[in-house]
Amino acid sequence: MQSENRMESLIKGGGLPYAEVVPLSRGDLRLTYRVPTALGPIPVGALVVIPLQGRREKALVVALTGVCDFPENKLRNISGLLSEGTVLTADLLRLATWISSYYLAPLRIVVEAMVPAPVREGKGRKMETMIEVIRPVENGVEESLTRSAPRQAQLLRFLLDQAGPLPRALILRRLNLSASVAEGLVEKGLVQCRAESRLRESYQDGLDDMEVLESGPPQLTDEQEEAYRQLEEARGRGGFGCWLMHGVTGSGKTEVYLRLMERTLEEGGQVLFLVPEIALAPQTVSRVRSRLTSMGANVVVWHSNLSAGQRADAFREVASGRANVVVGARSAVFAPFPDLKLVLVDEEHEPAYKQEEAPRYHGRDVAIMRAFDRKVFCLLGSATPSLETLYNVKSGKYGVVRLTKRVDDRQMPLLHVVDLRRARAGGKGGGIFSPLLREKMADRMDKGEQVILFLNRRGYSTTALCGDCGHVAECPHCSIGLTLHRTDNRMRCHLCGFEKEVPAYCPSCRSPEFKWKGSGTQKVEAAVRSLLPKSRVVRLDADSARKRNYFRTVLGDFRKGKIDVLVGTQMIAKGLDFPNVTLVGLIDADLSLHQEDFRAAERTFQLIVQVSGRSGRGDRAGEVVVQTLTPHAPPIQFARRQDFDGFLEEELRLREEFRYPPYRHLIRQVFQGRNEEKIWFVAEKWAETIEKDLGAEVEIRGPAPTPIEKVADEYRVQLWYFTRAVQSTGQKLSKLYQNFDLPEGVRISFDVDAVGLR
Repeated sequence: MQSENRMESLIKGGGLPYAEVVPLSRGDLRLTYRVPTALGPIPVGALVVIPLQGRREKALVVALTGVCDFPENKLRNISGLLSEGTVLTADLLRLATWISSYYLAPLRIVVEAMVPAPVREGKGRKMETMIEVIRPVENGVEESLTRSAPRQAQLLRFLLDQAGPLPRALILRRLNLSASVAEGLVEKGLVQCRAESRLRESYQDGLDDMEVLESGPPQLTDEQEEAYRQLEEARGRGGFGCWLMHGVTGSGKTEVYLRLMERTLEEGGQVLFLVPEIALAPQTVSRVRSRLTSMGANVVVWHSNLSAGQRADAFREVASGRANVVVGARSAVFAPFPDLKLVLVDEEHEPAYKQEEAPRYHGRDVAIMRAFDRKVFCLLGSATPSLETLYNVKSGKYGVVRLTKRVDDRQMPLLHVVDLRRARAGGKGGGIFSPLLREKMADRMDKGEQVILFLNRRGYSTTALCGDCGHVAECPHCSIGLTLHRTDNRMRCHLCGFEKEVPAYCPSCRSPEFKWKGSGTQKVEAAVRSLLPKSRVVRLDADSARKRNYFRTVLGDFRKGKIDVLVGTQMIAKGLDFPNVTLVGLIDADLSLHQEDFRAAERTFQLIVQVSGRSGRGDRAGEVVVQTLTPHAPPIQFARRQDFDGFLEEELRLREEFRYPPYRHLIRQVFQGRNEEKIWFVAEKWAETIEKDLGAEVEIRGPAPTPIEKVADEYRVQLWYFTRAVQSTGQKLSKLYQNFDLPEGVRISFDVDAVGLR
């Protein structure tokens, strides 16, 4: 608390002669500079220009002080001020410091993750030419123009029906008119054009936006009403509190979110609403805007797929207070709210909340920490909560409300588990689809209903194997096989991007028996077209969705019934609501079950439940077909029975027995480089050193190869640290890293509370 008060006083004080800054260009430095009188007071959190080793560099001011131990005659002046005010508020600076310490990441890297590049570079808003009528327009002008210049008359009539200035380019494009038409009206003194700064929004294209539809709140079910009452009561008490809303798919969790958001906005606060995947953003934004715009809400979208300009404008809208609701993926947790009052984290269990590159933060946990720091209410929601969250509920750290039924008394989908071994033994299941799935897909097409097919593996085929010599087509740079992509007949590595043409024969023995095995989403798509030639089939995965706004277009068409069968990967597995979907097929439930990961059973259970939840969300009953070679695996059987509590109790028991998270924290350390022998030597030397300092309080496992030993020509070796005191352990690891003689060509990374273990 003393450090917080000191920070606040420094910010308010101004005029202090010395500034501590973090350069944004290199290393993990924290340097002191003199604040020249000519610049005036510089606020903490401002961007400045500093001289550093003969160059001018950007830096962030992290503290102001009146005392400096460095010799005065050797101090250098700050060269200039890049930002008019702060780009990181006091609470975000505290959060950045915590992330840097907890996740063992340089503060510089954290700041770069928090502040969009255009803001760091001091770039302004986009300027756009706006057009409007100079009112009033005299009688008879329209009629005269209709005779002499009909296109000018068309534009004038359109503008007269609108209120306020509109983007000229958008209007001309919509009416299919040239710029000369607008210029003609300007010359006649009927309209005027002027340049204005323009907010670059996502999922809202001015007059073309058809997603924002006014809708009133539905009647709450008894369970929703009780859950909302408890959550609003907890929120209304003020201060920090973290609750879990554990609700089955289709139980109406989003409606409860919206009620809490409405109450928060009525009180003048801002709301952060996190979703795990970009694919969920269009539908979520549409629903939030349709409910909250009428009460004056300004909803901003925030995620890494936005353009640089959109991210910069979103940053400024939130920082100014003009935007009071932010909907976004994990990076939205860094939005610069001046008056944050409510934090919502939907699908809190999703691995997508974990950043895979430095700083390797977990969006859910950072959101909770931000709510704790701001002393506001935080709500996590999921049909399949993570074991970490459930552990915190059991230990009393989090409150919980439960929604056990779907809205409108809709039934949970009927789940069929198909044993592919038996189907293939009977000679009827040799293809991608089991006889049961083929039958039910044909039935849905006859009834005019929709189908979702899920396979979390893109491409066409996954393994190329020579039947004569056993040669397998592997990536020369990574220790994985190449995947066939039929769209351009190329083999690709999904880790490093290497690609090559598909050979007609075995590269090793030149045998023609070079066959492709395994299935990806491209093969599933082709199989559906062959089975149901009249159906409209679309594939949604990382390969097909490279075009801007492709997610939004496909999901919009699917909702409108323009697509019969949607084939996709994890981006269609959760959170989406399509009332006409009555069948979901899980092509291969074993993909996630047999990974080298202690979370494999949890992931498989969550995946089956979440994918199943896309079915039967409308008036018609839904069905799910789960295809597997291991039908008796516990997560599959628990999911089949809809036994959430049974699975969670069993999995927590196993985790406790082996002392895996959530009973201890896991810190994963990876050594990587091009020289395999050097990597192993450094890892073993590190392990010997760290054992002396941490052996008594931490369980150390390794060194051992990572599940994928080589990526992009770099070999990888890992160490695991299991600890209860994660921050204490992290500090010791950080200290050792600073003093460790790391040879050239070897890199070390830490992943605290690791989620992805490949």
